[in-house]
Amino acid sequence: MKQLFYIFLFLFSFSAFAAKEEKCLLDRPAKQDLVQDYANIIDAESEAHLRKTLIAFNDTTSTQILVVTVTDLCGYDKAEFTYTLGERWKVGQKGKNNGIVIMIKPKEIDGIGETFIAPGYGLEGVLPDAIAKRIVENEMIPYFKEKKYSWGIIAGVNTVMSITSGEFSADEYTKKNSAGWAPFVFVLLFIIFFVILKSRGASKYAASNNLGFWAALMMMNASNKSHGGSFGNFSSGGGSFGGFGGGSFGGGGAGGSW
Repeated sequence: MKQLFYIFLFLFSFSAFAAKEEKCLLDRPAKQDLVQDYANIIDAESEAHLRKTLIAFNDTTSTQILVVTVTDLCGYDKAEFTYTLGERWKVGQKGKNNGIVIMIKPKEIDGIGETFIAPGYGLEGVLPDAIAKRIVENEMIPYFKEKKYSWGIIAGVNTVMSITSGEFSADEYTKKNSAGWAPFVFVLLFIIFFVILKSRGASKYAASNNLGFWAALMMMNASNKSHGGSFGNFSSGGGSFGGFGGGSFGGGGAGGSW
């Protein structure tokens, strides 16, 4: 009887330990996918389009951007969790270290929303901490506060792609975000007018990109909002992701909470 008790205790302890280990994403082998939505906050149409875009961006520039949403940081702070994930999963190309991990933990999990952008060693100069901070605060968190997670992720990804691909520099992005309220109001009015005109062509865009009408309109608007960065520049063609290449991370990047 005592032996059965010890066997039961061992099995219970082992199952509890296994469950704890399974819960932490850092202890799992890398899943070869550039969009991993464990928190279920990205709608299906946006997820499919993000994946297609990031694969094409990887094929075009060799830069690997991993978007991952999580429900648990496993006891780490947001920065350590994000760059540790990038390091363990080896996001980026070996020798180039050109991976980027964009992590989002929604507020609905435990009352604290957290996000972080971690660039690999090779991109820390192109995407410095101060710029990553601006992207988080200006492009992503305003949407996250409204629970528009897909929109915030798309806006952040657009800007990261535009900067790392050389469409505009980090300095240019800083100037555009420090120009004062008058240009902002002008741009906002322009976007509203642009959206009205664009909505007429959203159905055609949706059909050609295999999207629903509202998802297509969102993509078009997000592209315009992100200072010229457009998914259309990298979304041609199909293909599949070939896998992470062995990039290294040094702890750079920035994040925020809401």
